[in-house]
Amino acid sequence: MKINKKAALHNLGCKVNAYETEAMQQILENAGYEIVPFTEYADVYVVNTCSVTNMADRKSRQMLHKAKKMNPDAIVVGAGCYVQTKEAEALLDDTVDIVIGNNKKHELLAMLEAYENDHGKCGNVIDINHEKQEYEEMFLERTAEHTRAFIKVQDGCNQFCSYCIIPFARGRVRSRNSEDVIREVKRLAEHGFREIVLTGIHLSSYGVDTGDNLLHLIREVHNVDGIERIRLGSLEPRIVTDGFAAALAGLPKICPHFHLSLQSGCDATLQRMNRRYDTREYEEGCQILRKYFDHPAITTDVIVGFPGETEEEFAVTKEYLKRIHFYEMHIFQYSKREGTKAAVMEHQVPEPVKKERSNILLALEKKMSEEFREYYVGKQVTALMEEAYEFEGETYFTGYTKEYVKIAVKSAADLSNQFVKGTIRGRLTDDIYLMVEF
Repeated sequence: MKINKKAALHNLGCKVNAYETEAMQQILENAGYEIVPFTEYADVYVVNTCSVTNMADRKSRQMLHKAKKMNPDAIVVGAGCYVQTKEAEALLDDTVDIVIGNNKKHELLAMLEAYENDHGKCGNVIDINHEKQEYEEMFLERTAEHTRAFIKVQDGCNQFCSYCIIPFARGRVRSRNSEDVIREVKRLAEHGFREIVLTGIHLSSYGVDTGDNLLHLIREVHNVDGIERIRLGSLEPRIVTDGFAAALAGLPKICPHFHLSLQSGCDATLQRMNRRYDTREYEEGCQILRKYFDHPAITTDVIVGFPGETEEEFAVTKEYLKRIHFYEMHIFQYSKREGTKAAVMEHQVPEPVKKERSNILLALEKKMSEEFREYYVGKQVTALMEEAYEFEGETYFTGYTKEYVKIAVKSAADLSNQFVKGTIRGRLTDDIYLMVEF
């Protein structure tokens, strides 16, 4: 019925948002819409918004306004976290025709139909923080990724870190039924995907609301034929026990690539952030992973310039990061988020100080990352190849090892979605290593 209409989608934010955007795209495709790039003329524009920072709010508004400017007659849909936390603002915005909050994105078609029937602005934003919600079921048969599929298995967060708006944007923890997860994983395997990434807003909380747990889900995914690699999204340090790590180490499809969220290496700062662990517990988690896995890739997030962070606290964090020795660190300068406790804390750190501290940690990150990758020079590895890459007139194919080290193999043949074994010989570029097949 909508065969002649075009739709364009734009995603802002995290991997969970990306999953939901792709799911909404499939809903539109199945209804007969032609999907076009967001920069092109379309009858419907869907912007899946983000609200993790004030800047994310601003970018969300900019993309909504851009959509209406490209086609003033188009139906512009604002979905997700920004419109969830700023519902009144979004409903007053003349460029936005439909407002869809979190846990209601599956109703996209019904909202479009309602708008077309009466041509009046409509919204569906529930009080996600006070009304008990079930997990919003959405399915993917394919993804934009060529070899790796991100699977959303959990939504919401109960942690309430003092700097974070996400619990207010996403509501409380809701876990996806494991049978639905496995059904989707099997369908993706049938479409040729060989690597699965389990993700969620607070993945470690999977199952706390249903009596299930993350380890059980991982084991179920591990049993799916065709899936040969499993990666995990961000984990809380406390989930890493001897039992958890030993169980993962016994599953050959698990990639030894673990993102443990840290945020600060100083206990006083962690307390102000309302994180639920201290640096001793975090370090124990890293030691456990290194006990059960050979040279695992451990990555993390760090916030610099959190309110009250003194030079002494920053120095403690820097030394702690050196000791843990991460593969990669995502460094963020603290940004005030309206509606959070941290936004009104005393002793806000000046922007130039945040930038200086960020630069120091970025330099440290680069050094540690290089040291981690250099470990593999001369070693035999297996990589799942993804895409062609031209370098100095030569054709290569690039892919990733289980530890997420990016490698290149010289080849004119299409190696996408194939496993290649070889020996790493050294760097091709700053972050790509050359592998010779054997």
